[in-house]
Order: sequence, then structure tokens, then C-alpha cells
Amino acid sequence: MTTAYEEKISPEYTMSTVMEEAQRCLLCHDAPCSKACPAGTDPARFIRSVRFRNFKGAAEIVRENNSLGGVCAHVCPTERYCQAGCSRCGIDRPIDIGGIQRFVTDMERRLQMEILRPGAPNGRHVAVVGAGPAGLEAAASLRRLGYEITVFEKRERPGGYLRYGIPAYRLPDEVVDADVAAIERLGVRFRCGVTVGTDVTMESLKAEYDAVLVATGAGEGKTLPLFDGDSRVETAVAFLARVRGNKGRGESIPDHALVVGGGDVAMDAATTLKKLGVRRVTDVAYEEFCEFLASAQELEGARNAGVTIIDGYIPVAVEGKAVVFRHRHIDAELRLAADKIILAVGQKADAAGLGLAMNGNEAQSRDYRTADEKIFVAGDIAPGDKTVVWAVRKGREAARAIHSSLEERRSR
Repeated sequence: MTTAYEEKISPEYTMSTVMEEAQRCLLCHDAPCSKACPAGTDPARFIRSVRFRNFKGAAEIVRENNSLGGVCAHVCPTERYCQAGCSRCGIDRPIDIGGIQRFVTDMERRLQMEILRPGAPNGRHVAVVGAGPAGLEAAASLRRLGYEITVFEKRERPGGYLRYGIPAYRLPDEVVDADVAAIERLGVRFRCGVTVGTDVTMESLKAEYDAVLVATGAGEGKTLPLFDGDSRVETAVAFLARVRGNKGRGESIPDHALVVGGGDVAMDAATTLKKLGVRRVTDVAYEEFCEFLASAQELEGARNAGVTIIDGYIPVAVEGKAVVFRHRHIDAELRLAADKIILAVGQKADAAGLGLAMNGNEAQSRDYRTADEKIFVAGDIAPGDKTVVWAVRKGREAARAIHSSLEERRSR
């Protein structure tokens, strides 16, 4: 039985409505939408296939450069990328590229299409540390190049933040399950419940494998000293993981919850609180609306859920149950009493025991290569944007860097 927490926010297309939307495409010869996709999913080509009702061809185009095409169809902030480049923006509104991609990948899943194929075996083995989006895409890309791949994941199931962070109403379990299962059918092996650096050492991986890719991401939420010792406080990362795990069941429902932060994770936490039944949810963000970090879709979703959003304020004190905020630019103070406080103020890299030289939250690397020729990095601990679609891109590019490096070593 679906809980209120799991109910989707976005309506889904039918066959007739997806065709109507695809017919709006101008079929640009040099399509700016495809150039704007970080993952190289090529929306111009798959929309053209949809117009001709070639849905298997559309699915093949989506998966050509994006093994997580189903996931990205649900969570990619398309208004920043492909839809921002759509030529129809100058006429009326951009094509709903994300919605069309969801329809294609949902049909692919329902009809059990087999798109991904492994490459001819090349006799080389690569270990991937972390089964989040970057690690999954890298594993699939390397497998399609003929490598034997083993993915080490400390949690009980693959998916990383896809499974243990993004709320189910935005990214249903069946979508994550389907994309992971397709990668597993490629021949990628998963060793879950294994923490590299504790259960297995990096030195042992380097001795056993031709290369090691670290794609552990930034899975630990940051806190603020102001809230140390406050029993009402929880990081958004921990909160979202717990709620996703129990599907929203058994949560205590406060009368007023306060979320601190202005990114997508903050919007996820605030919207989740409303879907759980919290009457009053207030989000206070450091950023003003003109510089908001959250995607337009996430911000709209939170507002539609009934979240009160206040921009431009910094928490400066805790006085009893009240949190005191000061505005960044004007002489204004805000006091809010709350029964529950969720901090969405950033995340920390999860690289303990991996022997990586770090610059803050990012590993010291160049083009995904570290100072150790056997160790590569991808995902949130590699430079670049921190969205899922960028994790896919970095995973694929890291796979190419590994392939290039191993070919160089072979030719020495």
C-alpha cells in the first residue's frame, strides 16, 4: 500500500499526451537541448524517435550515454540544462524533456526491454568503491568496455543517495531498482555491507585489481555549532534516509518544524515533513530568492505542499525553543520557535580510511586521476557540479580515464 509520503507530485503522461508534447519539438538540426545535457542523453534524438512511436529506439538513445536514464528522468533539474537550451523558450515554453524521458524509461521498464550489453572481455578487473550514481555509471561504462567490475558498497543495497536520500515521491524505489538491476545484468558484481578502509583495505584492492575508482560521494550532513547538543536537531541527510527507509511510517509528527537551508536537500526535507502530516513547516534560507540553490521544480513543489519559505536569513542564536535569525543585508531579526529542526547546510565527503589527499570536500585529482596511478575518483568528491546528472557524467568520464590509463600502462 502506498503511503502519503510515497505519492508522486508530478502527473504522468499518457500515450496521447506524450505524443502531443513530442509534436511540439521543432526538430532543430543542431539541437541546443542535446548540447546542454551534462550526461549526453541527447533529448533531440530520443524525442524524434518518440514522434515516430519508436519507443525502443528512444530508450536505446537514452541509455547510450546514460545507464541511469530512468533515475535522471525523475530527478534531473532539467530547467537548468536541456530545457534551458530548448529553442521553444523563445516562442512559448520549453519541451517537457524530463517528462518525455520518464515516459520512455517507464515504458522500457514495464516492457522489460534489454538495452545494455557488456563488451567483449579484456581480461582486466576494476574495483569501484561506492554504489551511488557516479559509481554505478562508471561500473556500467567499464563493463561495456569489457572490464570485470566489482562494486563495494557499505550499505545493504546499491544506490547511494538515490536510495537513501532522495524522497520516494520524487524517485520511486522501482525506478532505482530497475536501473541497478540492468547494471547487474551486465555482469557487474556488488559486494554490499562492505566498508572499504575498515572491512577491506585500499592496499588490498590495489593489489587485487588493475585500478580502483573511489566514488563515495558526500554522504554525511554538516551541522552548525550553534545547535550542538540540541535534541530537536537532525541533519537533513539523516532525516531523509530514515524516512525513506521506513516509507514515512512511525514518524513522530511535531506541530512546527523548522528547516535551515536553501538547496534541493532542504526542499526535499521540508516537502517530506508536509507529506508526513506536519501542520506548520518553515524553511529559512541563507540565500535570497534571486540566488536560490534549489531547482525551480523543487522550490515550486515545496511551496505547493504548503511550506513557508523565508529567504536571506542567518541563524545567530538559540534562546529556549526559539531560533534567532538575522537578515544578511537589511536590519531585520526573526525569531521562530520549533519542535523539530532539520539542518540542510551542506554535506561532508565520505572518504575516511581511503588514503586520499583531500582539498576540503574534494579529492586532489586531475581529470579523475590521483597521484597514485591506480586510484581514480568520481562523483561528489571529484570537482564539478554535485547533481545526479553530473555524477553520471563524471562516472562515465572517470571510466574513460581508467581505460585510457590502463591502455597507456599496457603499451609501456
